[in-house]
Amino acid sequence: MTVTTRITVEISDKVKAGLDRLADNTDQSPSHLASEAIAAYVDHELAVIDGIKRGIADMSGNRVVPHDEAMAEIFSIIDKAQSQRQ
Repeated sequence: MTVTTRITVEISDKVKAGLDRLADNTDQSPSHLASEAIAAYVDHELAVIDGIKRGIADMSGNRVVPHDEAMAEIFSIIDKAQSQRQ
């Protein structure tokens, strides 16, 4: 069983009305829907932060490709794909 904790969050009347409408249409409680939304937001934001930290570590470790090199490779791939279509 998952251990849970209770928090209090203030939301606008418009968001509350939308949450209630979603709850009515999905047979889920507003609390469950809010919990799921917060969990999805936290997962997404942590993934963004982890990606930024990996990028910073790559820069610090000099594991990067210069912009001009990357763009040259991208344009080469695009040119090749376009020539194969013709």
